[in-house]
Order: sequence, then structure tokens, then C-alpha cells
Amino acid sequence: MKQDKWFRMAAVTGLVMVMTTGCQVLETKEQSKAIDPPPSGIEAQATGAQPSSAIASPMHLTVYAKDERGLVAPITLRVEKTESTAKRALEYMVDGGPAEGRMPAGFTSLLPKGTEVKGINIIPDQKLAVVDFSKQFTDYNLQDERKMLEAVTWTMTSFPTVDKVQLRVEGVAVKEMPVGGTPLDEPLSRAMGINLERSDNVEFGQSTPVTLYFLSQNQEEYKYYVPVTRLIKRTDQVSEAIVQELITGPSDNKGLAAVMNAGAELLNVTQASDVITVNFSDKLLGPDLLAPAEALQAVVLSLTEHAGASKKVQILVNGDAKVSATDNQSYAKPILRPSLVNATEL
Repeated sequence: MKQDKWFRMAAVTGLVMVMTTGCQVLETKEQSKAIDPPPSGIEAQATGAQPSSAIASPMHLTVYAKDERGLVAPITLRVEKTESTAKRALEYMVDGGPAEGRMPAGFTSLLPKGTEVKGINIIPDQKLAVVDFSKQFTDYNLQDERKMLEAVTWTMTSFPTVDKVQLRVEGVAVKEMPVGGTPLDEPLSRAMGINLERSDNVEFGQSTPVTLYFLSQNQEEYKYYVPVTRLIKRTDQVSEAIVQELITGPSDNKGLAAVMNAGAELLNVTQASDVITVNFSDKLLGPDLLAPAEALQAVVLSLTEHAGASKKVQILVNGDAKVSATDNQSYAKPILRPSLVNATEL
């Protein structure tokens, strides 16, 4: 999406005041192990959930939903295996649909009740998914308009064959959203951002959007990552800026938790071939000389969100790759983006 269209989307949905897959898709873009809610070992909890043992042939499905603070976040569920994975993912985003009782406490599905996914057409050479919804898709509240678009876009672009999403309702292309008027004259992509915010003294026209992963927790102590797209002063050193913003931490008004220890210090970021190397000082470490696992995981998620899921991230402390973390995992080798984020074991 062109930059001026990106700004229009933010303005139309009232966010200027606060601030930047065929259907038979079986794999997500991310290619490594799951990042589970860190770091205390608390397992995901949800009320009324179907236990995993009741699923005969399980698979993991990542969808985006709204948490109790109104933020859009990924949730990975265990569901019955199906060939129409993309269609199933969207169906799990419908209020009152199959995800009812399967989400962690405080999470709600964003697509209006009764919405049907009438079809998904993938145009491979454009990496474009054309999604056709039933008329119920247009029956929503204004405050959820952009959140719906974010949820659909980020869910669909989790699949390797999709970079862009075009919406239809009853077979007719949607040129703008019917309630708030968000323009849809171009396909949606992750360039639109998610949970948008703007740093102080940053103008839209002189900014760079970076997507950062911070922590949240619901009332049942389920911990999960939330992606936040922050507009910062324009820079060409995006990877370095991402890590610095993670060190800065979340905005006070979102109720999110920082992932870095106070005083964490970035020494440098370099990139060679497919590896991004991030070198911290030993201020990253806690009193036990361990790096917080949630910090390292957030760095991987945030950097690969910008650079692409095929990139690896090498973590160093004072130039040393022998980094031990609070999750008892070794981070001595470059790390791929995880295949699952916020996995729930229901």
C-alpha cells in the first residue's frame, strides 16, 4: 500500500490522534519451534475449552483476535486437521463460531456474528488472496473496523502464498468499509501495521513504521505477545531502531509489559547474508547472568517481522554467542522465526 493510503487508513479510523492462502494452505511462513507464553512456565488457560485429547487429528491454527484491552493479537489453537486451512482460520475469527470457548479468557473474535466465508481465491503470481464474505461481514461497530481489517490481513498473510488481501462481500469488491469509510481501493498487506501508535514528536510524513512485540497477560495469568506498529522518526537503520524501541518499551497507555531488563544496552546490529546479528552488552543479563527469554524471543519476532521469516537472528552478549537464557534454551546459534506464536495447550 502506498504511504499516503496508509496514512488515510489511520486517519479514517481515528488513530491519528494517538500516533504507523487456493484455499489449501497447510503451512505458515514462520519455520521454527513455538514461542510459548514466557517466562514463568504458566500454561495457557481458557474456560470451556475442548481438551486437546478430544481432537483426533490435530493441527495448529493461528488467528488474530481482540484481547480484553482491545488490542489485536495472534492466538494459536489446536484444531481438527483440514485441507482448507485458510478458510478454517477465518471461520475461527467469527463471533459465535467454532472458536467460541476456545480462546483464552478475555479474547473475543472480531468478525461479526453469522459471517460466512463464501470463498477464497489465491492468485499465485500476485500472492494475493481474494476473500469473499457474506453480507453479515458489514454488521459491526465503528471501533472494531480497523481491528477487523488488521485481524483478517495478519491472519491471511501468515500463509506463505499470501502477501496481500482483497475483500469482497457477496461477490462484490469492497472499495471502502461501510461504517467508518476506511479506503480499500488497494489490497491490504502488513504494511498497514497493527495496533498503531506514534512516538512523540513524530510526523506521519517523516516516519518509519516498525512492528514490535511486547508482553501482555489476562486475568487468568495467561501471558502472550502483542504486536504493536510504532511510527518512529525516519531511519534507514531499521533493524537497529527496532531493537532500540524494544529497549525503550511499550507505551504507558496500552497496558503492555516491557520485554527487556532495565538498563539493557544495544552495542550494534549487523547483517550478512540471511543472518541478522544483534550484539548486546552484559546489561541485558539478569543477576543470574541469564538473558530473559522473553526479550530474546521478542527480538526474533520483531526483527523477522521486518526482514522476513526466512531470516535468522544471532544473539550475542559482548560479542559472545554463548548466551544462556531463562528458558534453559541455548541461543548460541542463529534462530529462525517461530512457527507458532502464543500457542495454547487446551
